[in-house]
Amino acid sequence: MTKKISSIFHFAIIFILILEIRTQLSDESEFLIDMSKRGLTYVPKDLSLETTILDISYNYISELQTPDILSLSKLKILIISHNRIQYLDLSVFKFNQELEYLDLSHNNLEKISCHSTLNLKHLDLSFNAFDALPICQEFGNMSQLEFLGLSATQLQKSSVQSITRLHISKVLLVLGDTYGEREDAESLQDLKTQSLHVVFPTGKEFHFNLDVSVSTTVSLELSNIKCVLDDNGCSYLENVLSKLQKNSRLSNLTLNNIEITWNSFITILQLVWRTSIEYFSISNVKLQGYLDSRDFDYSDTSLKALSIHKVVHDVFSLPQGYVYKILSNMNIQHLTVSAAHMVHMVCPSQISPFLYLNFSSNLLTDTVFKNCTNLANLKTLILQKNQLKELINIVHMTQEMKSLQQLDVSQNSLVYDESEGNCPWARNLLSLNMSSNILTDSVFRCLPPRIQVLDLHNNRIRSIPKDVTGLETLQELNLASNSLAHLPGCGILSSLSILIIDYNSISNPSADFFQSCQKIRSLRAGNNPFQCSCELREFIQSVGQVSSDVVEGWPESYQCDYPESYKGTPLKDFHVSELSCNTALLIVTIVVPGLLLAVAVTVLCIYLDLPWYLRMVCQWTQTRRRARNVPLEERQRILQFHAFISYSGHDSAWVKNELIPNLEKEDIRICLHERNFVAGKSIVENIINCIEKSYKSIFVLSPNFVQSEWCHYELYFAHHNLFHEGSDNLILILLDPIPQYSIPSSYHKLRALMAQRTYLEWPKEKSKHGLFWANLRASINIKLMGKAAEIHYTEI
Repeated sequence: MTKKISSIFHFAIIFILILEIRTQLSDESEFLIDMSKRGLTYVPKDLSLETTILDISYNYISELQTPDILSLSKLKILIISHNRIQYLDLSVFKFNQELEYLDLSHNNLEKISCHSTLNLKHLDLSFNAFDALPICQEFGNMSQLEFLGLSATQLQKSSVQSITRLHISKVLLVLGDTYGEREDAESLQDLKTQSLHVVFPTGKEFHFNLDVSVSTTVSLELSNIKCVLDDNGCSYLENVLSKLQKNSRLSNLTLNNIEITWNSFITILQLVWRTSIEYFSISNVKLQGYLDSRDFDYSDTSLKALSIHKVVHDVFSLPQGYVYKILSNMNIQHLTVSAAHMVHMVCPSQISPFLYLNFSSNLLTDTVFKNCTNLANLKTLILQKNQLKELINIVHMTQEMKSLQQLDVSQNSLVYDESEGNCPWARNLLSLNMSSNILTDSVFRCLPPRIQVLDLHNNRIRSIPKDVTGLETLQELNLASNSLAHLPGCGILSSLSILIIDYNSISNPSADFFQSCQKIRSLRAGNNPFQCSCELREFIQSVGQVSSDVVEGWPESYQCDYPESYKGTPLKDFHVSELSCNTALLIVTIVVPGLLLAVAVTVLCIYLDLPWYLRMVCQWTQTRRRARNVPLEERQRILQFHAFISYSGHDSAWVKNELIPNLEKEDIRICLHERNFVAGKSIVENIINCIEKSYKSIFVLSPNFVQSEWCHYELYFAHHNLFHEGSDNLILILLDPIPQYSIPSSYHKLRALMAQRTYLEWPKEKSKHGLFWANLRASINIKLMGKAAEIHYTEI
């Protein structure tokens, strides 16, 4: 049997199977191996022993043997469709006791051998080359069978006797190209199934008498119906459909992939009108011929919904008004006519029971239902993907639809001009879909007064005007794929709970959004060009404070777009310090330590007399610089004095009467300021020169010494020379005791010297004076090799 079945139907069947398989995959413990479309000619040998789901469809496998799947004891689902298997012995599955789902469709099977141990839930043998129905006696034991797919070129009532005891949820029967030569019209009458789908041969004129009025069937689908050559119309099809009246349980009828004349099409509608069918669907329809005008009887019907999808016709002189009149006056609740190239639809001639109208994917214009007052019961109207242009015309169209609650005018070319005046929408309109149009910000001034759900995605909206009113009832708002630069607040959207605003131009969403929108329970704002900055940091923190279910797509859809260094970084991983974002804190952080440092330096300067030391360092540096200009021979001159004496003028009597006579009588040369300072040089420079030309520096300490600024100078330079020259050249003589509290704070060096160095104390007893002078002379006794230079004496 050749299998020239419509590709559309192929996809439909495959889609249904995929849905059923996914139901089986709900258990996380399942182990799936997908090896479909691999060009395999045999079942792979290295499959995991844990495999529960195996898909080897769309390959070139020609046989299936026991060793191929012997080790797969846990196998539950096996999909081996679209291969080249011609014969199968079902005993190959005798070791796969957990197998529940077996798909062998779209192979070349002509014969199968059965096995009694299988207890499948899903068995698909459709689209194969069977002559008779491939139903084994053992199938009657499959008590769990829910889906059975079959194919055959001839049917016999006896063929189904083995499964008449089973109550199968769905049966798919594919009839081969040669079906009809030996037809048993009653062959399916004993079948017990809730859903029956019969696929007739493709491209073959419908001359079949198969009775499909199975008593247990609730849903019936007939595919591949062609009757365009019969002079009596579709008499065979009409005969098949007329028998459906015998089954009072049948409530759903679907005709798919049909090619008939216009007259037969209207006849079929009228025929179904008088059956128990409640839901009638016709899809993939090709209509031919002309249409004769005749009355349509709307009485005595159980029909609730009629759906006509994807219609093409080759007659251009068709009286469309007649067809529109038949459709518009139908006394049913739901009517769908989509993808039918319909250019208009007339208003019902009387108050219509329509609750739902779907005219999507047609060629309707703004004039549809203009001034129509007979759709007062209509609740849902779908005009998606038509030729609508002016929004104001749609507004006036709905004005008379008093019960209208849902309107879909998406994927049109709607525009709105504020100069066109007010928008008197239907008062009860709650849900409005105007996505994929050419609407701008002005559309917010033309919205229904009680709107709750509004879809405006994929338009040209840049912002929500702040002075808009009447949006207090809005609960769901979709503004995705527009040009908004800011995340709107909820000042005028007090009831907003769902906001979709992804794919816009939002770079810095407001951190106050969640505080402004207290009722928000779902926000989708991902895939925007976020600028990772301090402002965004606050928004990220606010996201972390709400429930994880509120911000949809977080964190994978929220990434930095700018600056370039952060591009692609998830917002949750973007971190910047509080200090760099808070200007006031940054200023305080810089200024306060600066002020504290300034205060500390000032206190230290005052306490340590730092200005004085700075002046001394400056003068010392100037003197050293001038000394570098003196020739090397001059600088290398040997010492001229044994000691330089520093003392206070108040202690000069002791120095001149006691100190100098006792030292000079031993031929010790003493340097004194009043006789050895050189006229014309600064005092500081003279002090430095005297210290450098003296072997030792003697300081006569007393309370008067610490009160003399010049003594302080001399002590400072002598101490500095100690470290500069690396010698021990200081001698301290304590003439009178000095209390610690009387030493000024600026004399911290004197404090340190008195605490760290041994000093000579002038004894008050005369008997100790000899030892004192002996110790002093010993400490400065050194032989001076050169002669003292001529000294010009000066008085200070």
